[in-house]
Amino acid sequence: MAALINGFHIKNVRGDVLGGLTAAVVALPLALAFGEAALGDGGAIYGLYGAVVVGFLAALFGGTPAQVSGPTGPMSVTVAGVIASLTAIGVNPELGAGEILPMVMAAVVIGGLFQILFGLLKLGKYITLVPYSVVSGFMSGIGVIIITIQLGPLLGITTGGGVLESLKRLVENFEPNGAAISVSIMTLAIVFLTPRKISQWIPSPLLALLIVTPLSVWIFNDSSLIEKGVNPLPRIGTIPEGGLSFSLPNLQDNFPVIIQAGLVLAVLGAIDSLLTSLVADNISQTRHNSDRELIGQGIGNSVAGLFSGLPGAGATMRTVINVKSGGSTPISGMVHSIVLLIVLLGAGSLAAEIPKALLAGILIKVGLDIIDWGFLKRAHRLSLKTAAVMYGVLLMTVFWDLISAVLVGVFVANMLTIDSITQTQLQGMEADNPLRDSTGDDFSELPLPFEEQTLLDKCSGEVMLFRLRGPMSFGAAKGISERMMLVRNYKVLILDITDVPRLGVTATLAIEEMVEEAKANERKAYVAGAGISGNVRDRLAKFGIEGVLATRKEALEAALNDIQV
Repeated sequence: MAALINGFHIKNVRGDVLGGLTAAVVALPLALAFGEAALGDGGAIYGLYGAVVVGFLAALFGGTPAQVSGPTGPMSVTVAGVIASLTAIGVNPELGAGEILPMVMAAVVIGGLFQILFGLLKLGKYITLVPYSVVSGFMSGIGVIIITIQLGPLLGITTGGGVLESLKRLVENFEPNGAAISVSIMTLAIVFLTPRKISQWIPSPLLALLIVTPLSVWIFNDSSLIEKGVNPLPRIGTIPEGGLSFSLPNLQDNFPVIIQAGLVLAVLGAIDSLLTSLVADNISQTRHNSDRELIGQGIGNSVAGLFSGLPGAGATMRTVINVKSGGSTPISGMVHSIVLLIVLLGAGSLAAEIPKALLAGILIKVGLDIIDWGFLKRAHRLSLKTAAVMYGVLLMTVFWDLISAVLVGVFVANMLTIDSITQTQLQGMEADNPLRDSTGDDFSELPLPFEEQTLLDKCSGEVMLFRLRGPMSFGAAKGISERMMLVRNYKVLILDITDVPRLGVTATLAIEEMVEEAKANERKAYVAGAGISGNVRDRLAKFGIEGVLATRKEALEAALNDIQV
């Protein structure tokens, strides 16, 4: 069993227990909120089921040691889309009717099996090559969807369906509930205004849950509101107590729709998880196994579907909090699930009093955090083509179809990259190829000029010199990001782009991130060779990256001066 577990050891048990406990505290309100958002009335408990099952099994069998998995925004939005598709063909959408849930869980099981297949076919490395403009547009679109479909619950108005249907029903049923609005205001105030010193110890979603729920019971008593002629405050309501129970999914009815939904869940869950894995690598200074992570996520989701659990993926916020709290092995993710299981066994009556407006307020904050505001603000200044791809994927995600948005975005971004590389190759036909000498040998493999090598030798091994080459597009960004952990071992970082004729937006973001990582660890960082190519020089200038020098020699001289000071 130990051989199947990536990064498992018991040397950090204390840190793993603390990290898992902290992650569980953050996961509890989010699991309930995502369950309600995905499945509607009565769905909160299924979010908690998913957090328990996926969190435990993905940690046990996955390929990212410190990752914490559970229901996420993209997965909950996708499940809501599955329900909308089934409802459109005549399936009763009410959970209590006994028709919709077994079909949804069938899609969850199928999605998990697809993820296992992706891992066995070793497709993980290809999924992580999705261009940043596509990822940014998709994630921002998910954020917009979450915010839009939570506007109704935030105001105490019954809505449902996708973005357009939810907005339509919001307008048609526009009778705001005063109690719900009061709860929403309190929740939003807590999740947005809680000082960092407090949120480090008690995450703001949990703080909102602990403060607003009892206040809502005390202030907005249902019987007193009815006596005053006011509609009662919508709450989660009674949820089943006890442990997980096995339930066979319905794989017979509407099988084509279920297969398609399972594929969508698999692809989006894979992208969501592997992007979080890259974040975990950077903050924990480790390297994940993409294919094993897909297998672990697939096992978790397949089993979750058999226990009526919402599908999950690697959760960025929970993973970061886990690592920051001391978690570093799969034990932390397993502890997180065990803590949630204990809550599940004994807190059903308390959870029933949670207002839906409170969960909506938490999800509004999640939606705003998912939107890539930094890239949205500057995409049009960096590249009009990149901005067009990003905004196009965003709009398709919100108003059309999630998987189609990603596929179309990847296709268009790849076409633009191929066009960019082709332009560079055609330029090379007009003169001698600057990357090769007269014998045809690869120029970048030749040693440094004597004067530059002498400067490097004087640095006594305290300078990390990365020599990048070729047109740097989004495919190179992953390799750059994976080497960020080496920055901390040197006093000065030099990124030599002398032999780089073209920089893609994603690769430039990776370079920017390396420079920022070096600064965060009190290291000097220089980007050398920006005077060679106009495209590279202009791209770096638009990003405002610091430490850019025209030649490699200037960077080595600056590095030597930094070391001697």
